[in-house]
Amino acid sequence: MRPDDSTALLEFYGAMSRDSLYMRFFDSRTAAAALRDSPSTVDYESDFGVVGELGGSLAGIAHYFRTQHNPRVAEVAFAIADRFQGFGIGTQLLGKLVQIARTRHIEEFRAEVLPENQKMLDVFVQSGFDVVSRSAEGTVHVAFPIATTMQSEDRAAARSQKAAYASMKAVFEPRSIAVIGASRNAGLGFEILRNLRNTGFKGSLSAINPKASDIDGIPSFPALASVEGPVDLAIIVVPQKGVEAVIDDCVAKGVNAVVVITAGFAETGPEGRAAEQRLVDKIRAAGMRMVGPNCLGVINTDPGVQMHGTFTSVFPPHGHVAMSSQSGALGVAILDYARALNIGFSTFISVGNKADVSGNDLIQYWAEDPNTDVMLLYLESFGNPRKFGEIARRVGRVKPIVAVKSGRSTAGARAASSHTGALATSDAIVTDLFRQTGVIRTDTLEEMFDVAALLANQPLPGGRRVAIVTNAGGPGILASDACEANGLELAQLSEETTSALRSFLPAAASVGNPVDMIASARAGEYRRAVKIVLDDPAVDVVIIIYIPVLPTDAIDVAGAIRESAGDSRGKTLIATFMGAQGTPASLAPVPSFPFPERAVKALARVTTYAEWRRLPVGKVRRFDDIDKPRLRKVVDRRIAQGGGWLDQRDVSSLLLATGIPSAMMEQVSNVYEAVGAAMRIGFPVVVKAQGPALLHKTESGAVKLGLQDERQVREAYLELQARLGDAMESAIVQQMIPGGVEVMAGSTADATFGNVLVYGAGGTLVELLADVAFRIPPLTDADAEDMIREARVSRLLRGFRGAKPADVEALMEVLLRLSALVEICPEIRELDINPLKVLEKGALVVDARVRVEDVPAGPPSRRIAY
Repeated sequence: MRPDDSTALLEFYGAMSRDSLYMRFFDSRTAAAALRDSPSTVDYESDFGVVGELGGSLAGIAHYFRTQHNPRVAEVAFAIADRFQGFGIGTQLLGKLVQIARTRHIEEFRAEVLPENQKMLDVFVQSGFDVVSRSAEGTVHVAFPIATTMQSEDRAAARSQKAAYASMKAVFEPRSIAVIGASRNAGLGFEILRNLRNTGFKGSLSAINPKASDIDGIPSFPALASVEGPVDLAIIVVPQKGVEAVIDDCVAKGVNAVVVITAGFAETGPEGRAAEQRLVDKIRAAGMRMVGPNCLGVINTDPGVQMHGTFTSVFPPHGHVAMSSQSGALGVAILDYARALNIGFSTFISVGNKADVSGNDLIQYWAEDPNTDVMLLYLESFGNPRKFGEIARRVGRVKPIVAVKSGRSTAGARAASSHTGALATSDAIVTDLFRQTGVIRTDTLEEMFDVAALLANQPLPGGRRVAIVTNAGGPGILASDACEANGLELAQLSEETTSALRSFLPAAASVGNPVDMIASARAGEYRRAVKIVLDDPAVDVVIIIYIPVLPTDAIDVAGAIRESAGDSRGKTLIATFMGAQGTPASLAPVPSFPFPERAVKALARVTTYAEWRRLPVGKVRRFDDIDKPRLRKVVDRRIAQGGGWLDQRDVSSLLLATGIPSAMMEQVSNVYEAVGAAMRIGFPVVVKAQGPALLHKTESGAVKLGLQDERQVREAYLELQARLGDAMESAIVQQMIPGGVEVMAGSTADATFGNVLVYGAGGTLVELLADVAFRIPPLTDADAEDMIREARVSRLLRGFRGAKPADVEALMEVLLRLSALVEICPEIRELDINPLKVLEKGALVVDARVRVEDVPAGPPSRRIAY
């Protein structure tokens, strides 16, 4: 909501029926009176408004007003235009309002609703929040906490996915296309128009060119308005300066989606970014979708669509793999390579600058698309990585997502003053985000297509136990070594299996694993051996290696392997044909690789994904004992002072309010206080000098350990004071905690990903070891378990060389409470607990630092996109 919405609001209320006004305001009033109680001017803090627009007109509005007596509670109210009621707009507006209110530290929404206003009551009840209602004085009083619940998240995700699918249908399944800027001569527009015609696009096709009545047999019109009937999709290939006017024409025509091939926008600098933003504002105001700008185009191979809306000559075969490429030029090479591998696509899209349509939209569309089984993404950047994570985690449980993320160099890593900040390179975070959400990350495009071939043609592996059947010992050994290097294991074949193999193989053959049938093996031996190995319950995957001895044998062996795949008991079967003639076509659908190492690497990626799918989904644990008002008081006070590092008292208060246990400590300002504190805490103790310049205390020599009596405390304090001088402003006297495993936990604010949780090896060698795991909050219990499992230091927690096991459950709880803390206080930019000592029973914070920084809360820079 913005102040200049007042005129639109007056029109909005003026068009509402008396009944609708009565439902909103409990009386029938004028539009001007409605505007007084539902204003366009809000302060974006105590009161906030959001609007839904369609075609430049308001379709609905929603407000919250913070209550006077309790700033954590807000009253909410909604108004939906009569003609748009019942279409879910109120639910969408509620979801947006909830998101905003959480960032303003509001915890509960309340509303007064007339009993007969069933539509509004349904919005609240169907939201998925824990709604409580009661009747009083002729109204229904509704109240609910706005913290996320599993039910609210599931319902919101389902609505978002259905909406994304519906909005993208005009892009991928148009019934009519207009190519704007097509010429009669060779050029991008001409190539796109010809491709659409030659591949047999099933809808109506037209060109927009003021100087032609037809182009290559396709009807051409002087302007978009001249086209008879509706246009679902416009593909725009005009010079950059003319694109904005063309978008205006598309809005006027009621086009549902546009693909802007033209370059020269955000990729060129500030002026181009401004021009691109104007396009976005126009298409969103009209409820349209836009692919690009600066893109290759869109393909749909569905026989009922047959759309080749790109300027490349390659139209891939039909299949069930969908792909998005951020790079248009690379997209041309990708299509060519995929066709050479005979990988069939359902759809292909080049998103270019991703000004509107992004990977998040595409994943949700493909999740609903019955023609898509596997999704491939080439990413150069993330638009909204947290949203990407939420969507990928949900969709990946049903359909695999494979991604190549470029920009892996650490050259762009920022300098940071805490361990957590220094370790958080963007690529490391990407790797762990993909691990957290089940996305299969590959290092190269070649590996991506290896993985895609396996996913598209074989069932997911039931485990890591691999059997190898070969006619040559060397490749079998290579495959064995690759399995071990990639975390797969060679299956232990049963005596029954080895006996069955001995019954027909030559004496020189090896019936262990790998099963080496020697060079004399023909199709019959392959057929019998593969069947016997597949029957072994200890085998999850069979890798079949064949080196052609006689060229004529290859086709027969391929046929035998294909027959085995038809009766594989749901087990995974892959092949390696190591011959100059390549892989016979008769081997399909068994994926084949030129070398065993490539086969194993793809298999390892897919096996890890299959294991992730079998893991429990996990839940975000809610801690009722976290003192949220105290947390906000500590953070808000420091923010009011300009932000920065908290003093030790505030850090301790923050941890205590979060329920994270710490070693006993006191902050002192002189030697007498230090001795007194030590006596109260009990010996042995530690003395740590405090000051803004002493962030890394060990490196500064600002720590004295194992002090056993008053004399040692006095001497330690005075020695630190004399050596450090003005750098030492105060000191901490702390309980000495013997034993335990030292780890590090914390959070850092990344420019791309927002707050990121960190866990790993602690102590003085944190950066050197770089043994860390990252996760995007909110953390589920399954995330915390996997985070601990990922870091190598966690092996010490299970007991090492006679040491007793440490309390992993206590460590898990610390990580989950940290996740809750940064969700409640997103202003925490760096939080560094090092060391956190995980003991036999419990876990204690030994040292912690926290830096906060204001997160601007003002009005959004532009309309919020759905």
